[in-house]
Amino acid sequence: MLAYEFMKKSFVMGILISLIVPTIGYFLVLRRQSVIGDTLSHMALSGVAFGMVVNIYPVYTATAFSIIAVVGIEALRRRYEAYAELSLAIALSAGVGLAAIFISLGNTQGILSYLFGSLALVNTKDIVMVIILGVITFSTIILFYRQLLHITFDEESAHLAGIPVRFINWLFSILVALTVAISMRIVGALLISSLMVLPVATSLLIAKSFRAGLIYSNIFGIVSVILGLILSFYLDLSPGGVIVLIALGILLLVLALERIGS
Repeated sequence: MLAYEFMKKSFVMGILISLIVPTIGYFLVLRRQSVIGDTLSHMALSGVAFGMVVNIYPVYTATAFSIIAVVGIEALRRRYEAYAELSLAIALSAGVGLAAIFISLGNTQGILSYLFGSLALVNTKDIVMVIILGVITFSTIILFYRQLLHITFDEESAHLAGIPVRFINWLFSILVALTVAISMRIVGALLISSLMVLPVATSLLIAKSFRAGLIYSNIFGIVSVILGLILSFYLDLSPGGVIVLIALGILLLVLALERIGS
């Protein structure tokens, strides 16, 4: 398997993604914002389709569309303060509508590889982007760890404590947008939100502390991605689908063991 250059690149990119995505997902789940991954993935898909139509590298346009979506979501969230989740539904609808229009314009033959992930299409440019994303993500989390922790559990008291809540929220939202747009190369736009949620859901069942939950999320993410890449190669299946099903299988296994133990 590793005799193939594209598989070596896929493993490097996959391992990096398995560390970044569950880390971002951990904070999203605890903030009860797990649906935002789904919303941004649809917007990223419309960006991919647009990039194909105008002949621009799709990951670039997906990133741009995701960041624009984050700006729109934050603006709508303030406008519909009592119905914050409505902003996600509006952005998701916009993403689906735009994707449908761009796909209908033609020149989007490779769109399926972005929907469900692809091993063969991973290139050096993708790996460089994921490395940059990883450095930005973990640097941000290390620098603003205490602030993120405070905002995650009590945004109002964090504001009263003098933490720049709006700035941190904007920064974190942009990180989520970048993660979704870049990670879809391996996992796929329609499945990236699952990789954000499933390892986290499993870790919450067994973790006894915040840091332990974060570590378990990364471990389950790495196991899911590595096994998913191996099986998708030998069985000639979509990597995103296999990765997500393995993550789901781990969750069900932990649930079953917990049930037996009780």
